[in-house]
Order: sequence, then C-alpha cells, then structure tokens
Amino acid sequence: MNPDEGIPLTLQTGDALVVVDVQNDFLPGGALGVPGGDEVIPVLNRYLAVWRERGLPVFATRDWHPQGHCSFRERGGPWPPHCVAESPGARFANALNLPPATAVISKGTTPDQDAYSGFQGTDLDDRLRRAGVRRVFVGGLATDYCVVSTVRDALTRGYRTVVLADAIRAVNVQPDDGRKAEAEMGRLGAALIRIEALTR
Repeated sequence: MNPDEGIPLTLQTGDALVVVDVQNDFLPGGALGVPGGDEVIPVLNRYLAVWRERGLPVFATRDWHPQGHCSFRERGGPWPPHCVAESPGARFANALNLPPATAVISKGTTPDQDAYSGFQGTDLDDRLRRAGVRRVFVGGLATDYCVVSTVRDALTRGYRTVVLADAIRAVNVQPDDGRKAEAEMGRLGAALIRIEALTR
C-alpha cells in the first residue's frame, strides 16, 4: 500500500474532483478497452456522491476526436480509432453518475494534435482557477496515459494533487506501466488515497 492511502483527508472549499476519460470506448468491449476499466465506475460514483453532498465542483475530461485523428493507426498513430466526437463510443459511461453541473472538458479535438492531459489544449486550468480550486482529486482512465499526464500537468501548475488509487486502471502495454505511473505520480508529489480516507 502506498503510505498515503490510509491518511484521512478532510474535503474543503477549493477541492475539485477531476474524472478522466470514463468513456464507452475505454471500457471493456470498447474500441480501446482498458482491462478492468469498468471497475472504476462504482468507486468513482462513491467519490461523486461525496462531492455532491459537499457541494464541491466536478470536472470530467473526455477524448473528443475528429475522424482521422493523428493518434489513430490510419494516420500512423499508436491506437485504433476511438472516441470520435458525437459517436456512442465517445459518450461517458452510462453508469457513471456525473452531476448535472459537471464541467465537461473536451481534448484532442483537432486532427493533428493529440492530448493525453486534460490540460493540454483546453481551458481546464482557467476553469479550475475561476472556481477557486486549489486541490484536485484525479481518477479515471487510463493510469499510464491520461491520468498520469493530467496529474503531471496539475502539479506543474501548482495544484495540490490527490490520485484516487482505487478508481484508476492501466492499459499496461508493458505489464508494469500502471505501477510505474503510480510510482511517478507519488514521486512528483501527488498523494494516493482510497475512498476510505474520505469516509472514515
């Protein structure tokens, strides 16, 4: 267990939940399914319920690619076509209980620029600052790509950053990619917690 996982945390004004790319194409059976990706949904729903009870802001990032995006294999990218804007695969998972006021952040929206981080080419930073956010809690898919990239950028921008260790899953192109990403996030200064840290 990461040493931070059991430390109780008190939520406060200035805390935001950032749900990363929990979209149909990233769930098992999707165009780019993450192994066990659907397992994050019930856990994220528990975090979302806590945020809703406290009246704290929720942000949700999504890949929102045009046809022929540069990340697709047809263009020489590493991935099969996925999360094409307006397609069923690009929709958030039906079982994910995002509140109506969730701020949706679309990334990778132009043909020739990829974006793993929720901050890259988006207004996420501006929207967080306008909302008075100082600490972000990050969970979703996938640990070794969009989650770690978003966490890196949050830390670089000066946000205290907490990773929801029980609500992330990795692609694991190499078997230990997810573990390495978690270690990197901790090394960079993110805390890793589990839901019990907020509910005890």
